[in-house]
Amino acid sequence: MRDMLRGEARRLANTVIWSWQGFRAAWATEKTLRQWTLANLISAALACTLDLTPGERALILALGLLILAAELINTAVEEVVDMVSPGPDPRAKKAKDCGSACVALAAIAAGVAWGVVLLG
Repeated sequence: MRDMLRGEARRLANTVIWSWQGFRAAWATEKTLRQWTLANLISAALACTLDLTPGERALILALGLLILAAELINTAVEEVVDMVSPGPDPRAKKAKDCGSACVALAAIAAGVAWGVVLLG
């Protein structure tokens, strides 16, 4: 049992390390990730400052994180597409555009949530 727990703890530690490495790599090269992070920090500060219910606050914070997750997925898609299709290709364009749309939809969802929370 103890060995099993150690193994699971090691897997969890590796997951954290690899995730942090991925975030740092994206941070170093992706201006949009840095922009969305700043927007998310401002949004989170407002959510924690304004008189919101815990559910409203949780929704705003979760959607902010969802935008960052979508941006990381978009970055991964773009990297892989560029690796396998260095030249112009309609399928490569479609894949990249869909990744971008994923980020846009997450941002729209966050904006809608803010609108509903603020306007009632």
